[in-house]
Amino acid sequence: MANSLSYTNSVDVTDAANFIPTVYSLEVLAPYKKNLVMANLVTILNHKGKKGSAIKIPVPVRGDASQKTANNVVTLIVNTEGDLTINIDQHWEYSRVIEDIVEFQALPSLRRFYMNDAGYALAKRVDTSLHNLAATWGGATAYEGTAANNTGAVIGSDGSTQWSDADAGNGASISDAGLRRVIQELDDNDTPSRDRYLVVPPVEKRKMLAEPRFTEQSFVGERGSENSIRNGFVMPLYGVDVYVSSNCATLTASNDVTQYRAALLFQKEALVLAEQVAPRVQTQYKQEALGTLVTSDMIYGVKTVRGGSEAQDGVGCKAIIVPA
Repeated sequence: MANSLSYTNSVDVTDAANFIPTVYSLEVLAPYKKNLVMANLVTILNHKGKKGSAIKIPVPVRGDASQKTANNVVTLIVNTEGDLTINIDQHWEYSRVIEDIVEFQALPSLRRFYMNDAGYALAKRVDTSLHNLAATWGGATAYEGTAANNTGAVIGSDGSTQWSDADAGNGASISDAGLRRVIQELDDNDTPSRDRYLVVPPVEKRKMLAEPRFTEQSFVGERGSENSIRNGFVMPLYGVDVYVSSNCATLTASNDVTQYRAALLFQKEALVLAEQVAPRVQTQYKQEALGTLVTSDMIYGVKTVRGGSEAQDGVGCKAIIVPA
């Protein structure tokens, strides 16, 4: 005789959908990827599922070609090769306890907001970590300081004058000549011409769109959806794709009043993001709280590998200080 029992009141996956971690994970991952700016422009090392707190990257020394002379053996090249260490030391989390009464009474949109907010928060942390690397470019230890202390950054008007925070500071908007000068520095150091990016704060985007040399048709050409004047697209300039980010670092001059922002020009291979744990979501029911603990977290590390003071070839990135 067939079993006639019917468990119509049992809890199935539809009933418990709010407590299935993979649902949360997908909802967090989407806004995480959407809100990344810097991480989409740098080299990513996939260290997921692997042990260890650091990654060592071999850094071979470039050799010189030797002229072959008749009746003589070839000239041997012997170098002591170096390496760079990327410490995976960033562990960030976003946690909320959602009480049962909220689960029962709140609209599903509340949970969607929490998951979206978690993805945004983690994306912003990664983005900030990459932005913060610029303070040490060119052998500097921080943005703050006078030219004599080698702040490593330059101002936008000429691309060569070193940034100084003395008094009211000397930051200036990016000019055509200034951008070309910084690009030349990358060229002089044999930085690859492909995959170059300029990330600017919104205030600098506004000023660049008003610069005729950056927007005139005879210079940038007519490319439909990529026309800066018609739709505000942040244009490619001299082989450099320009992006806007509200997360560019804010600096304050020594007068504690005047503020500046740090725009970043870099080549993709100059910066590395090593991901050991991609954004994940874990849930646990907390009986003492009559609610569900939902935690999103990730583990990663960032490193400048061509900042001008490392063992490799020259400069692959430069910070440009502009008015806020």
